[in-house]
Amino acid sequence: MITHSDRLKRLHFRAWHRGTREADYMIGGFFDRHGAGWGEDELAWFEALLEEEDVDIMAWAIGTQPVPPRWQGPLMEAMRRLDYIHIPR
Repeated sequence: MITHSDRLKRLHFRAWHRGTREADYMIGGFFDRHGAGWGEDELAWFEALLEEEDVDIMAWAIGTQPVPPRWQGPLMEAMRRLDYIHIPR
C-alpha cells in the first residue's frame, strides 16, 4: 500500500518533470505551495489533472482557455492566482 508520504513524493516528481521549464514552474510550484496540506480529494484531483496535457493546464491557469467543468473549483482557482511561482533570476 502506498503511504501518504510516498504519494506526495510521487506527485512532487510528476509535477516538476512535465517536459518544459514553464510547465515545471507552474505545476510544480503549485504543488509545492499547496500539496502538503491536501487530503484525499485534493490529491485525487491533482493526480487526475496531471494526466492532462501541459498546454491545456497552463491555458486554464493563465486564463487563455476556459476551464472545463471537471477542473473548476477551489484548486483551479488557487492555481489561477499564480501567486506561487518563483522564477529564479
